[in-house]
Amino acid sequence: MRPEIISQLLGCIWRIVPLMNIYLIGYRCTGKTTVGELLSRKISWPMLDADVELVKEQKRPISEIVEKEGWNSFRSIEKAIIRKLSCLNHHVIATGGGAVLDPENVGIMRTTGKVIWLKARPETIARRMANDKSTGNNRPALTDKGIFDEIEETLNFRNPIYESAMDFSIDTDWMTIEEICDLIQKKI
Repeated sequence: MRPEIISQLLGCIWRIVPLMNIYLIGYRCTGKTTVGELLSRKISWPMLDADVELVKEQKRPISEIVEKEGWNSFRSIEKAIIRKLSCLNHHVIATGGGAVLDPENVGIMRTTGKVIWLKARPETIARRMANDKSTGNNRPALTDKGIFDEIEETLNFRNPIYESAMDFSIDTDWMTIEEICDLIQKKI
């Protein structure tokens, strides 16, 4: 069967069998992967990181994709990954920070699960990014500004998008990973 026919059939299945995933959205270093890993253990659902799946499929780091093909190409690949992951059921899925920039991704996530926005202050994000060894390969710069200015500018642009995409949000600045997971479990 041709891939486009399979894709269309999968799109129809969403309308027949309601899927339930938990999607973690938010800016870089807000805890999506870390929270997702613990939450998956607590609720006994598999956890997948969309960025990790993208890198596995493409066999190269995100920074290389962006450098050689640009952000538009990366976002197109990311959309295909989100679409593929959304066909799963009972999974915790950590998305890339910019996945919500595509309204189709948001629609897919909202149709197939609960969307939880993990938030943090720019200072917290900058500190976490500085301590994250994978920032270079997995988190290429979004602008040509300094890191703190980039975070503030990007959050100012994205926060309304995250807000409109979410079912609920959690401020991760002052909570432990355990507390965040407990709150998610209470709210879903």
